[in-house]
Amino acid sequence: MRIPLAEVAGVLHASIVGEVNNAAVAHDVSYDSRQVRPGNLFFAIIAQRDGHDFVLDAVNAGAAAVVVSREVQGCDVPQIVVGDTAVALTTLGKWARMRMEATASERIIGITGSVGKTSTKDFIAAVLRTKFSIGASEKSLNNDQGVPVTLLSAPDVSEALVVEMGMRGFGEIARLAELVQPHIGVITAVGESHSERVGGVEGVARAKSELVEALPATGFAVLNADDARVVAMRNKTQAITYTYGVSPDADMRISHLVINGEGCASFHVSSQWGNGSCTLSVPGSHMASNAAAAILVGALCGVAVADALRAVESTEMSPMRMQMHALADGVLLDDSYNASPTSMSAALRTLASMTANHRIAVLGVMAEISEAEEQHRKITQLADDLGIEVIAFRTPLYGLTCSESYEEVYELLRKRTANTAILLKGSRVAGLEAVTQLLLGS
Repeated sequence: MRIPLAEVAGVLHASIVGEVNNAAVAHDVSYDSRQVRPGNLFFAIIAQRDGHDFVLDAVNAGAAAVVVSREVQGCDVPQIVVGDTAVALTTLGKWARMRMEATASERIIGITGSVGKTSTKDFIAAVLRTKFSIGASEKSLNNDQGVPVTLLSAPDVSEALVVEMGMRGFGEIARLAELVQPHIGVITAVGESHSERVGGVEGVARAKSELVEALPATGFAVLNADDARVVAMRNKTQAITYTYGVSPDADMRISHLVINGEGCASFHVSSQWGNGSCTLSVPGSHMASNAAAAILVGALCGVAVADALRAVESTEMSPMRMQMHALADGVLLDDSYNASPTSMSAALRTLASMTANHRIAVLGVMAEISEAEEQHRKITQLADDLGIEVIAFRTPLYGLTCSESYEEVYELLRKRTANTAILLKGSRVAGLEAVTQLLLGS
């Protein structure tokens, strides 16, 4: 998005250090100096680290200007000085959202759920791109910093916007929904992720329902028909509700679901908008549900079912989400971005469905879940039932001797037999993508 610096300074009631004329603009925003692209507006957010310490790095990477709460010496681009950079980022996100009102208001989609948010976002973005100029969350930019970045990084003339919304407690999704003002809200599932923070799974359901509660009466709530807690959310929204899934009552119904030797789903969908079949290129039977949600959202936005089916077939996932890599003597399935009992079970079943002589799962901790020891032991039992060898990484919760370094895991995997399928999965704190880098030599 084109961001006029003089206008931004006015919106933020900021003072300016340096020269800013009426023609000066930035393009898109960033709060991570490592991700800055030439022309970006950099926000020096104070969190676990102080973004002001990285302002000069951002400038060296090509930032056109910076938003700071104190002047940084040696900075040779304009500094927009505000009282609180985090508040300023949200305020500028609201400015960006207002600019979309005329072109995208009925095609602004919010997505949340315990699992499947990012892959569903990727599918929806692919479907809507067949007809519209869209903005969409990159990777998993789904929090108080990431959502404004998504708004500010959308095309200048956005005809649709797809925003992922995460939560670690009550009120967070409500706050993000107030910023985004979605017309369509998608709930993928309710599970154990972050249940420790909200008093269990019922607390997760309550927190996730904040999205559908925020929808207008003219909007649409798109709900997973195969999750009873999600279906119950139809009673918490004034919006029109539609459902997707294998349930016979689903408005976008999945049938004839088959998994091939690469773990990918082929299935048929039937609905009032049209019918058709497809084969996904991303592994996991659960991906059929995420794709069906996208096809339903597309239909509500005027995308033909046939076009949506072609789009989901070729959708590329964000990194570390069921991402397949070929190895010299097998295949690597990198699903290392995050983990909960629900997503861990789905990933293990996907691994078990793949054609291979041997299957190994490298499993890190599932963080912030209730009844952690019991849940981890259930995963160990499931893997054993499926004939999958488990390498536990830096956690004793699986009841197994664990490896303590990425190099140790790599050495264990180097000894694998030919035609081995490997799964990497754990919560973000495990950082198992480092094993992918070792295996791929990158």
